[in-house]
Amino acid sequence: MLQRIGDCILTKLGFGTRANYMAVRNGLSGVEPCCAGTMGIPEPFMASLMDRSWIDEQFMSIGGNRVYYYTPFEKVAILAAHRAIGEAKIDAAAPDVLFVLSTTKGNVELLDTPNHPYGENRLYLWRSAQLLAQFFGNTNTPVVVSNACISGVCAQIQADRLLSTGKYTTAIVIGAEMLSKFVVSGFQSFKALSSSRCRPFDATRDGLNLGEGAACIVYKHVEANTAPAPGAIRLLSGAIRNDANHISGPSRTGEGLHNAIDAAMRGITPNQLAFVSAHGTATPYNDEMESIALSRSGMLEVPVFSLKPHFGHTLGAAGVLETIIGFNALTDGEIPASMGFETTGTSHAVNISAQPRSTNKSMFMKLLSGFGGCNAAMVVEHTPINTSKPCE
Repeated sequence: MLQRIGDCILTKLGFGTRANYMAVRNGLSGVEPCCAGTMGIPEPFMASLMDRSWIDEQFMSIGGNRVYYYTPFEKVAILAAHRAIGEAKIDAAAPDVLFVLSTTKGNVELLDTPNHPYGENRLYLWRSAQLLAQFFGNTNTPVVVSNACISGVCAQIQADRLLSTGKYTTAIVIGAEMLSKFVVSGFQSFKALSSSRCRPFDATRDGLNLGEGAACIVYKHVEANTAPAPGAIRLLSGAIRNDANHISGPSRTGEGLHNAIDAAMRGITPNQLAFVSAHGTATPYNDEMESIALSRSGMLEVPVFSLKPHFGHTLGAAGVLETIIGFNALTDGEIPASMGFETTGTSHAVNISAQPRSTNKSMFMKLLSGFGGCNAAMVVEHTPINTSKPCE
């Protein structure tokens, strides 16, 4: 079992977990119109893009002149990890610490610039992961998880499996993604992008928005039978299932996600969950599939929301970023609103959280689905802090 000891989010909405969480609470969005010609793409599109010069300024405070050595993707990953490691107060170079990198595209934009200045092998994800670990002085071979849009939850599940072997005690799980012409044009070719801010699960939804960002969670291994300390956040269970429905289209029966939910929920009942943080891309087929899977798993009464209208779809970073937002909501006893939702647009009436709500429950579920029929589900628990005063 994993227990969170530090985390950080870096997006257009802010640098730091609390800044991003408060942006969600305040109904802010980083998704804005991008004019024609952005990234060499002739059509305008909606996305949450980070300022590269701002990233460089932030990076120079920890990396100095090495700012010219790392790609934007690597810089945001290092920045998020640096702050999370600082909060965790660990020695990232210790032999029992493992780095796990979640991303779908990495430095894919370098394909368009064969004479790029970043040196050999920078197109390969293993090389970026190696450089991230080396920045912090860690000599262990890092693990790369690149499994479409479920990568961020897969990386956390993989970290749990690896730490359970006893070889490592701590995992630094980083999810990072920066957009490029390759990524945006790929989604455009599917006709999957909306020309307005996305509206997950709403009847008027017509596609997704993309986003950039990085997020990092530092986990330590704890035995399952160990009593959690007050305020502890622990990963209780997780499952990955593939229904192999289609290279890009989700199952019309929700088979894979339904099976992942049921596997992750063993020993847990739906009424124990405060909320479900859905994948919620706002494409017609994904949201419909999620509603079917939630219905088949008996979870239509559990409050559901999506964070995509705030951050866009951050691909390999999404599972890590959205899990951290869930940590904070659960700790604060709040259920975030699903921005833009007004009218149910799926065949099964999922309990969408149209407005912020309060909760006194101590668990939530994170869902992700991706190309190739891959699906993942994970249950997180927060141990409340007893603030009651003893009788005098």
